Amino acid sequence: MIAIDEKVETIKNIVQKTDLKHIAIIMDGNRRWAKEHCLPSAMGHKKGVDSLKNVVKGAHKFGVKYLTLYAFSTENWNRNQEEVDFLMGLLASTIKNELNELHNNDVKLRFIGDIQGLNENLQEILKNAEETTKNNTGVNLQIAINYGARDELVHAVKNLIKDYADKKITAEKINEDMLNDYLYTKNIPDPDLLIRTGGEMRISNYLLWQIAYSEIYITKKYWPEFNQEELAKSIEEFGKRQRRYGG
Repeated sequence: MIAIDEKVETIKNIVQKTDLKHIAIIMDGNRRWAKEHCLPSAMGHKKGVDSLKNVVKGAHKFGVKYLTLYAFSTENWNRNQEEVDFLMGLLASTIKNELNELHNNDVKLRFIGDIQGLNENLQEILKNAEETTKNNTGVNLQIAINYGARDELVHAVKNLIKDYADKKITAEKINEDMLNDYLYTKNIPDPDLLIRTGGEMRISNYLLWQIAYSEIYITKKYWPEFNQEELAKSIEEFGKRQRRYGG
């Protein structure tokens, strides 16, 4: 097996040749990984944080400019309260603990989703992270928290209707580009590649508008097992695809 450092230039060439700008990932399998290792689910989530850090470094190494990770969905509130509280605490502590390193590595952080639905302490942590890294020019890291694609579309339509009522826009001017400007992902290119770990064959209410023509890569590897080598495999597979955009 070729060491990942020996493949970096090959992967970078694929990224450049295919104009791969944006990878979105559904990080699935933390709890199943923990169960298979006879560990509490909390350990799976903690191990998942290690994978997140590793993959962000891989994106930088391979020349991927945008990376969007699904951390907590609007449906995840339906989990038991103990797990929800743990996940909220893990998100807060991870962002605080990793902020300096991310900033020093020129990562620009952005959080997408209904941030107003989070507790005030977490909101402040997210705002501080965005403000601290806003001028960075390396990897653009979007973390989806309290995110659901249908919720995003409803939010966008409500704001569009408000601007229409305020006569800021006209019905004739409404098109796909305009709707893009009302999404959480405004000014972010659509994902070229969508990766789902854990082997499930579904989208799970993630970036439904944005992934209209994304290539999809499913791996049976659980998220805690996903690393730079697995990211490289997904990019290699992407390089073999022929994107037609319906043509």
